[in-house]
Amino acid sequence: MAASKVKQDMPPPGGYGPIDYKRNLPKRGLSGYSMFGLGVGVMVFGYWRLFKWNRERRRLQIEEMEARVALMPLMQAENDRRILRMMRENLEEEAILMKDVPGWKVGESVYHTDRWIPPPSEELFNLRPREELLHKRFGFQWYV
Repeated sequence: MAASKVKQDMPPPGGYGPIDYKRNLPKRGLSGYSMFGLGVGVMVFGYWRLFKWNRERRRLQIEEMEARVALMPLMQAENDRRILRMMRENLEEEAILMKDVPGWKVGESVYHTDRWIPPPSEELFNLRPREELLHKRFGFQWYV
């Protein structure tokens, strides 16, 4: 077999064009300074809103406290009226129960003072159903 002649590839006449090897990244998004400025602006706006809301919340708390202070005498009077009604009912029941005991004084205070001492809940609810005492002591609760 005869040796074949090899034809080598050569560059085109005039050579190849220049090779583009430099980094060419397009500009994308905001610059670092503008992002920093935007972050500071958002934080300033957030703090402004926070201070504004705290001022409003403080005003609402003051208004609620003034309403509570205004209603406190009414609520205290209602509570005192309820306690006195319960004490009167207890004294009437005590008079009925202890009418045959000689020397028994109905409504005699166990405290040796002339000052008003609010009666403990056990004394108020002693002649009532136990559920009322538990409701007074622990509030309205349902146990399942």
